[in-house]
Amino acid sequence: MKTKIILNTAVLMALMLALPAQAEMKKLTLMLDWFVNPNHGPVVIAQQRGYFKAQGLEVKIQEPADPSMPPKLVAAGKVDLAISYQPNLIMDVAAGLPLIRSATLIATPLNTLTVLDNNKINKIADLKGKKIGISIAGNEEATIGTMLKSQGVNYEDVEIINIGWALSASLASEKVDATWGGFRNFETNQLALEGIKAKSFFPEEHGVPPYDELVFVANANSYDKAAIQAFNKALEQATIYIVNHPQESWKEFAAYAPDTLNNELNKLAWNATLTRFALRPSAVDLKRYDDYANFMYSQKIISTLPKAQDYIPSFQ
Repeated sequence: MKTKIILNTAVLMALMLALPAQAEMKKLTLMLDWFVNPNHGPVVIAQQRGYFKAQGLEVKIQEPADPSMPPKLVAAGKVDLAISYQPNLIMDVAAGLPLIRSATLIATPLNTLTVLDNNKINKIADLKGKKIGISIAGNEEATIGTMLKSQGVNYEDVEIINIGWALSASLASEKVDATWGGFRNFETNQLALEGIKAKSFFPEEHGVPPYDELVFVANANSYDKAAIQAFNKALEQATIYIVNHPQESWKEFAAYAPDTLNNELNKLAWNATLTRFALRPSAVDLKRYDDYANFMYSQKIISTLPKAQDYIPSFQ
């Protein structure tokens, strides 16, 4: 009887100790920049493998109805974290939105100037007098203009056409001679699956400063430093797992939403994205951010020049 009482007491104490751990789980809402895709690999793997939970986090992943809204919702205090783009973050901060960069997801540019690989356009200079399709009007004059200028072509020497999201289709049908806004890990693979060869010119190789394609942003006035540090630690653990186990992690990623993720395009994009993930999500080069901000300011994309140290606190 005494042994039974001792065992019951031990079980009760174990349950009591477990209860505070459940109560202390920090809830975070994360809004993606787009529907779930291989660019979000570390986030999905951290969720799938329980890395967030191990850090005391309960992360609710949301997809946006409008891709332009996630940073605005963070600024308004409606969600805790969102995935955005370094250029967009700089523009938002310059416009006065209370945002900070909390981590990096994709550490290299993904945007490309893409053409068909049919010997008609072999160098950027060959685009003179041609049509370039874009998905969203914005800072294309600065980026495309800089790339063209690097090979002696003026921005006015090309015709810019807004083709929405029909980038691959418009290029494949030759309605345009090049597209800008497609990601290098997706568009060329999508065309390849359709039997169409394409090639890309990279902005960072033609006068545009390098930048982080995808970053996490938080509210500058209300962010939880400890929660972000825990989030980043889980993210780093997931990224290391992906790099160490690319094929196993692909299967786990695809299992997150098999009906939409488990297809050949996403598998090709997964393999093309592996080297793009930030191995140290918290780490940041402030000068790199300032260099890109200076580029945007010189190109009149922004009218005020924010300093990286003011919107990139340390989470290391």
